[in-house]
Order: sequence, then structure tokens, then C-alpha cells
Amino acid sequence: MSSSEFGKDDVVVEKREVLFQGFYRVDKLHLRHRQFAGGMGRLLTREMFIRPAAVGVLIYDADADEVLLIEQFRVGALATAYPWQMEIVAGLVDPGESPEDVARREALEEAGVTIDQLEKVMDFLPSPGGSDELFTLFVGRADLGLAGGIHGLPEEGEDIRVNVMSVNQALATLQRGRINNAACLIALQWLALNKPRLQGRWKKSR
Repeated sequence: MSSSEFGKDDVVVEKREVLFQGFYRVDKLHLRHRQFAGGMGRLLTREMFIRPAAVGVLIYDADADEVLLIEQFRVGALATAYPWQMEIVAGLVDPGESPEDVARREALEEAGVTIDQLEKVMDFLPSPGGSDELFTLFVGRADLGLAGGIHGLPEEGEDIRVNVMSVNQALATLQRGRINNAACLIALQWLALNKPRLQGRWKKSR
């Protein structure tokens, strides 16, 4: 059997425990899975961080060839050189929301920007070795002529600074290692590959 034929039916979860339940959840799974050499492997125990689905959007002004990146403190980056991360706008999916709804809501909350067009980039798993989080990535068109300032919801402790820069500046910042979170890295590299096509569709001054 080739690896491409493996699926959910090739994993047997014998026991699942909830170790922690708060805003997020941690489960412990006791499982066996099929081996490349054939047959089922030995019993494994794995902890898994349970997160709601998340959505991110790289906001792009095709006319100005500029992107909007936000900057905020992230506790998970505390041990790195950049606890204040340069990121794309992002948030968790609330019950009943579509990914598109989340992208537009978060653009307003975190950046004060209204998106007028959205294109889905991809779904990806940020950390499949230990979390079930599914991240949906978009690129969104917006006029960034007046974008800037400090945003976020005070009741959620958000303190978010908006940075507007050219695509070339953003890619140079990425190249220097200043941008080192997966969603922003993937979004900017995708834009670098797809910018001519997007400009052909999204530029208002054609």
C-alpha cells in the first residue's frame, strides 16, 4: 500500500481523554496506525492541542502595490528575538461564521480596513504534530491609502499596530528573518508568486 492510500480508516483510536479544558483543550489519545511496511504499529500515546478553526487574510492594495501587516505581542514567541510579531490579520471562527465572514470582521477589528474582494489561497495545518488547528488563508483587496494607527479590542487585551508597506519591503523584511510566523510567511510568498495575476484582476487604475 502506498502512503497516498492511507486515510482515517488506517488509524485506530483506542482511548481518548480530556486532560485540560479551558479556552482551548488538550486531549490525550491512545492509538495505533498502519505502518509503511505493512500491518498496524504499536500502541502510541499522543497529546493534542484542540483549537477552533482559524482564518487569516493578507490585505493587499493592488493599485499601490502595498500590503498591510499588523504587529502585536505573542506569548508563544517570548523565547525568540521577536515577541512582537509581524503578522497578517487573523482570528478564530465563531459558531455560525463562514471563513469569509471572519476575514472581513477581523480586518475591521484589527486594522480598521474594509475588504472589498477576497480570494481563497489555501487551507493548511500550522502544527499537525501536536494540534488539530485548520487555518484558512485569504488575500483581500482594500484601499490602504488611509490605513494605519493602533487597533484591536481593549476588552480582549489587544494592542495592535498597523504597518503598511510595499510588497518589496515586506518581502525584504521576510528575507531578513523579521517575519517568522507560518501564516505571514506563506501569505507573502504566495503573493510574490501570484502578484501579476492579482494586479491584472484587481487594479482599479487599469
